[in-house]
Amino acid sequence: MKNILAGLSVLSAVLVAVSCGSNKNTGQMASERQLTAVAEGVQTLDMDSLKLTWIKDNAGSHVMPLSLFAAVDSVMADTLGVKDGVPASVSAFYMETEDTGILFDTGNGNADSGLLKGLAALQLSPDDIKCIVITHLHSDHIGGLENGGRAVFQNAALWVPQVEYDAWMAMEENNAHVVEIMNIYKDSLHLFNVADALPGGIKAIPAYGHTPGHTLYQKGEVLIIADLMHGAAIQMKYPDISASYDMDPARAAQARKEILKYAKENNLIMAGMHLPEPAVVIPE
Repeated sequence: MKNILAGLSVLSAVLVAVSCGSNKNTGQMASERQLTAVAEGVQTLDMDSLKLTWIKDNAGSHVMPLSLFAAVDSVMADTLGVKDGVPASVSAFYMETEDTGILFDTGNGNADSGLLKGLAALQLSPDDIKCIVITHLHSDHIGGLENGGRAVFQNAALWVPQVEYDAWMAMEENNAHVVEIMNIYKDSLHLFNVADALPGGIKAIPAYGHTPGHTLYQKGEVLIIADLMHGAAIQMKYPDISASYDMDPARAAQARKEILKYAKENNLIMAGMHLPEPAVVIPE
């Protein structure tokens, strides 16, 4: 309980600090934003100070099974229209700021992954990627970093939250792939804390619970929410409901409630790795 309260205190402090520097008048701006299709599974949101591109990693459609959400009974499922599963995606995002390009997460790295095709649609090769920022170390977020034991992004600096890294390195099982990838990138690995300066002026926001160091990122009115929600059709309305993927369900639910409140109060655009495609929620 002490660890949970300490983590929530950090989250609350960071949200206050970031919101104090945000533009409270972004609601009208955000409502005028439109996603523009670049290619299949690639859409761009072009804003004054940055460009955000959604890249679909999964092939075909992606539906989260209802069994992931144990608290959802048949009545609720019917009411929400999710009895056959919850629409979702496996997504990555490429952000272009005034001085740098940042790839947030890298998808599964499966043979049918859309990440590299999506980057190619932006006229980017893997060697063009200079900065990758990781939200957490689940395989559907870091799998695209390697292929056959070799780095896919040879020229990229890899930024990983220190808390997340330490937690996975300390695990006694189910971390072999994480250890392998961290070793592959050991010469370009940057471990950071929440208050550290990050590339492109992005701000790290702790949202621990899904994993021990699950971290979100904000730049202006854009909030990369990572795995804050696995089933938006359920969790936007019922944020107390966690998916079985969440390592600490209670902590994840509390973080979800605080972040959703913060995003609403500040009219933030939310970009999530498992939101239904195109994985971006623009406030009205």
